[in-house]
Amino acid sequence: MTPHRKNPRELAVDIVDRVERRNAYADVLLSARLDQAALPAVDGALLTRLVYGTLRWRGRIDWVLARLLRDPLDKLDPLVRNLLRVGGYELLFLDRVPSYATVNELVELAKRRVGPGKARLVNAVLRRMAGREREAWSPPAGTGSAAELAALVSHPPWLVDMWRERFGGAESRRLMEANNEDAPLVLRANRLRVTRDDLVRRLCSQGVEARAGAWSPLAVRLRGASSPARLAEFREGLCQVQGEASQMVGFLVAPEPGMRVLDVCAAPGGKTTHLAELMEGFGEVVACDVSGRGLEKLADSARRLGLDCVRTQVRDAVRGLPGEPASFDRVLVDAPCSGLGTLRAHPEIRWRREPRDLHRLATLQADILEQAATRVAPGGVLVYATCTLSRLENEELVEGFLEHHGDFAVDQAAEHLPSAARSMAATPYFLALPHRHDTEGFFAARLRRLVPDREA
Repeated sequence: MTPHRKNPRELAVDIVDRVERRNAYADVLLSARLDQAALPAVDGALLTRLVYGTLRWRGRIDWVLARLLRDPLDKLDPLVRNLLRVGGYELLFLDRVPSYATVNELVELAKRRVGPGKARLVNAVLRRMAGREREAWSPPAGTGSAAELAALVSHPPWLVDMWRERFGGAESRRLMEANNEDAPLVLRANRLRVTRDDLVRRLCSQGVEARAGAWSPLAVRLRGASSPARLAEFREGLCQVQGEASQMVGFLVAPEPGMRVLDVCAAPGGKTTHLAELMEGFGEVVACDVSGRGLEKLADSARRLGLDCVRTQVRDAVRGLPGEPASFDRVLVDAPCSGLGTLRAHPEIRWRREPRDLHRLATLQADILEQAATRVAPGGVLVYATCTLSRLENEELVEGFLEHHGDFAVDQAAEHLPSAARSMAATPYFLALPHRHDTEGFFAARLRRLVPDREA
C-alpha cells in the first residue's frame, strides 16, 4: 500500500495545531517540514503562506468562526479548530484556488483525521464562509473599541489597549498592521572579509534579489531567497543572518580592538559575532548563556566567520557571571523578553503572551541587569537591549535601574548609531518600530559607568 503523502494544507494544519497545543515555534517546524517533505517550490510557498497567514490572522479568522459556530471555538476538538482556521485563512485571504476546491480538500482531510461526524461540521462552516463575499466577514471599524480593533488587525485586546495608550489610536493601528506583513530577511556583511557592496554584487550575480539596507552600513536585504544557509556566501563566512534593528546594538556597544567584552545572554550569537567583527578579531568576547546548545551554535557561527576571539561559557546570568567585578570594558545584556517586537517573524507570540508575562520578565530582566552592572569597569559601557515594545520591559526598567545606581548615566544613543539610523533615537534610547522603519521592533539603552572622582 502506498503511504499517504501529505499535501501543503495538511502539513499546515499539523504545524498550526502543534504551535497551539505544544507551544512549538512555527519557523522551526516549518523549516523541518520543508526539508523533510521535499515539496515542489510552488507547494512550499503555499505551505509557508498558509502557516504564517493563519497565525497572523487568527484573531480575524476566530471572529468570523464565532459567528458561524453554535458552540464556543475553544470547546471544539483542537484539530477541528485548526482545520477551520487554515481553511478560513485561505478562503478569506487567498485567491490561489477556487473556494470549492479548498473546502473539498479540507473536508476530505477532516474525514481522515477526525472522522465523518466532525467533517460534516467542517464542511458546513467552510461552505457558509465561502458562500459570502469577503467584505461581509470584515469586523466593523466604527466605534473604535479594543475588541473591534483586535479583530480587525488580529491582535489580542490587551495588546491593543497597551499600544493604543502608548502610541495613540492611528499609530498603534499602523504598527499592528505592519506586524501582519512578512518579515524582511536581512544579512549582516562580515566586515572582516567583504564589503557590503561586494556582497550585494555577488548575490545579485547568482540571481538572488539583494539590496543594501536602509539603516545599517552592513545590512543586505534579500527578497525571495530560500534558506540563507544554502548560499555560498553564508557558508564561506561572508555574512550572518541578523535583522537590521538588531545590528544597531553592536554599534551602540561600540567595542574597540583589544577590549574585553561580556555578552550576558548571547545565544544564538548574531550580536556576539558582530561585536567580534567590530573589534577586528582582537581582544576577547566572553559569550554567556543558559543554553549549552545555543552556545554550540554560536561557536559554530564564530568559526564560520573566522572569529577566534569569542569564548563561550554556560552561565545563568542571575546566579553568577564570569570575570571579576569591574573587569569588562563593554557589557551587553540582550535580555530575554516578551518578544513583542518580533510578531512579523513569530506571529504565534501574540497569542501566547499575557500581561502577567511582562511583569514576570521585567523582574528577571532587572535581576540580570543588576548582575551585569557589577562587571562594567569605570568608564565602561553597559548596553541593555530587548526585541519587545513594552515600556515595562524597556524604558521603565532602565529608569528604575538608574534610580538605584548613581554611578551609571545614560548616553545619547543617537551619537553612537550610524548616521542613517540616528532618527531611531529621538529620545536618549534607541527604538525601532516595524511600521516606521520596516524592521523588527527593538529597544536599547546605552549606559556609561562613571569614573569615581578621586578628590571625593
